[in-house]
Amino acid sequence: MRPLILALLATLLLALPVRAQDVAQILSENRALIEKASRQTIGPVISDLAASGDPAAAAVLTAWADRGLGVRKSDGAFLLIAPVEQGWALRDLTGADVGMAAKSDIDDLRPNSGVRGLIAVALVQFQLTDSDPARRDDALTAISREPEAAHLEALRAATAPEPDSARAARKARLERLLTVRFDPDPAARIAAIEGFGADTGLDLRAVLNPLVATTRRATAGDLPSGINLARVLQPGKHLSNAEAYALLVDAKLAPARLTLEQARSALIANLHDGQVGGVALADLNTEPARARAYNALEAAGAVPPAATDDEVDAALKAHRFYETYAEPDAAVTTASLAALDGIGTKVGAMQAVDLALDALSLASIYFLAAIGLAITFGVMRVINMAHGEFIMMGAYTGYVVQQWVPNYTASILIALPLAFAVTFAAGVAMERLVIRYLYKRPLETLLATFGISIALQQIAKNIFGTQARPLTAPAWLDGAWMLNDVVSISYIRIAIFVLALGFMVFFLWLMKRTRIGLQVRAVTQNPSMAASMGINPDRINMLTFGIGSGIAGIAGVAIGLFAKVTSELGSDYIVQSFMTVVVGGVGNIWGTLLGAAMIGFFQKGIEWLNPSNTLAAQTYMILFIILFIQFRPRGIIALKGRAAGD
Repeated sequence: MRPLILALLATLLLALPVRAQDVAQILSENRALIEKASRQTIGPVISDLAASGDPAAAAVLTAWADRGLGVRKSDGAFLLIAPVEQGWALRDLTGADVGMAAKSDIDDLRPNSGVRGLIAVALVQFQLTDSDPARRDDALTAISREPEAAHLEALRAATAPEPDSARAARKARLERLLTVRFDPDPAARIAAIEGFGADTGLDLRAVLNPLVATTRRATAGDLPSGINLARVLQPGKHLSNAEAYALLVDAKLAPARLTLEQARSALIANLHDGQVGGVALADLNTEPARARAYNALEAAGAVPPAATDDEVDAALKAHRFYETYAEPDAAVTTASLAALDGIGTKVGAMQAVDLALDALSLASIYFLAAIGLAITFGVMRVINMAHGEFIMMGAYTGYVVQQWVPNYTASILIALPLAFAVTFAAGVAMERLVIRYLYKRPLETLLATFGISIALQQIAKNIFGTQARPLTAPAWLDGAWMLNDVVSISYIRIAIFVLALGFMVFFLWLMKRTRIGLQVRAVTQNPSMAASMGINPDRINMLTFGIGSGIAGIAGVAIGLFAKVTSELGSDYIVQSFMTVVVGGVGNIWGTLLGAAMIGFFQKGIEWLNPSNTLAAQTYMILFIILFIQFRPRGIIALKGRAAGD
């Protein structure tokens, strides 16, 4: 019976898990390495601590990284230390308080940055399973910033379910990215690459691009076996002869090229009895003769080896040149190239969408700036060169309102109608005092309004100074709508686009559905007939000019949210505004919309072709519009009716 009991006890003992080596023992056995730790030697010790299974491992590693681990000189015990006024407050490795010690009694460990980096890698496995979500987020951030092969195993070992779906997705994505980079199994890496599908993330591209990076090499014989060949290179076709020979020199397959200065110095230094290397001095007047002389000196060991032009050509013909991928596995590079090709196609499409959004945004700005001019110039035939200054007045109105109303949302809501009122009044005053006397005299209206434009700019400088004034957008207009890492558009530009659409609807309603719109159209088509029907043309012209000026003021508030508010603000948009109206078709709101779209898209297209020179884009745009007007002098949508012949 007793032997049976002993056998059962032995079986139970064998079935019990063996306790891993504890932290204290590991530290004690490796004290010498720890006290003089370096990145090259301490790695195994840190790995043993992380894999020990001791609950104190995470606290010890954290304390070590934070310089909170010390060794007591009297007995060599490792302790957790914290500085206090009397010296050190001590805790044992389990965290229990064990009293105080003078600073002279403790050797505090101060790991360098390399050792701290190794500790940080080891701590990831503990942070990934920490109960604190913030610590888990920190671990994922640390991995994404400086990924290492050890992180892959740590991610895979953290099998506990993640309750937060976003964090779980981030963790899974990191695991796939690290699989692509560090997994030793090519099949697993290929599966991870293909698992990203249509993903175009920057982090994925950052992982794939190094795999398909190539290095140029040279060899004296056949291509080496076992390489991941990208392509065979031909000097003069895929690379220059100079680049090819430089590869030979770097690979120590050929001597450095002989320069003219080197050859001249060597030949002069070895001139003896009227000869150099057996070649008479009188015969050294040709390049082949000088090359023979240098080769003879080289064979005699009188000069260092160097290649002449003939030797360079011979060396290029005798060697082979090729490119290899940084990734040794061909199947992995094939999968990476296929993924990058797909990403390139999608990114190109997204860049086109982003460019279209930029162009649409610019078109909406031009439309908003030109819609008031479409009324004054398009309907009334008045060339108002001061239209840009009404835009400037609207922007300054918004700035003044913000000085009195600190809430940016409220200030913008107040500034929009107030800017309309201010510029409406200014437009009515200008029409009553100047424009009414110059109808059907376009050259004189141009000169008069140009003078008014200069005067308004100077008045603005006198009041507000020459420094740019801030017109701050509300917080809800900060930032941009990010569809992905390629396509985005700022919320301010979206707001301007919506505002431009709103004014288009307002203009159509005003001209098609209201009494004043009917009267404006009547006066535009035939002022004499309209007057005979009881319409006052002078009053209609005054209101029309005021409405066009008021809309310019509202455009100024919108433009001032992203542009510098200065006295020259309007001059930046007056040319584009006139071009928009003329190209679109004088007196037609739909033509103005199409003109703004054409100019905006054309300008952005030129900027995309030549991004370093925006001035060239504007120059080409003006040339294009001049050519366009030659073929369609009445614009995209020509005005019909009697007014078309005015």
